[in-house]
Amino acid sequence: MQVTRSSSKGQVIIPRVLRTAHHWEVGQELIAIDVGNGILLKPKKPFAKTTLAQVAGCLSYRGKPKSLDELEDAIRQGVMQQWHARS
Repeated sequence: MQVTRSSSKGQVIIPRVLRTAHHWEVGQELIAIDVGNGILLKPKKPFAKTTLAQVAGCLSYRGKPKSLDELEDAIRQGVMQQWHARS
């Protein structure tokens, strides 16, 4: 177990032995997760490099092109459904 303190700015120093054990380098982005009685720090993993062709392939649509009005109506409808689901 390692002991550390938080600064007046809310900064916490992660002891070197823990940074080394987890291979966290300077500038490592971390995700802070509230677990009730404490905080879990996990490294933020970058997305794997992809090409536009790999990503855009999931956007294929076969059918009549939608108009801008149809797209806006669909978005509005989705927002309203989410709004009413929260109420």
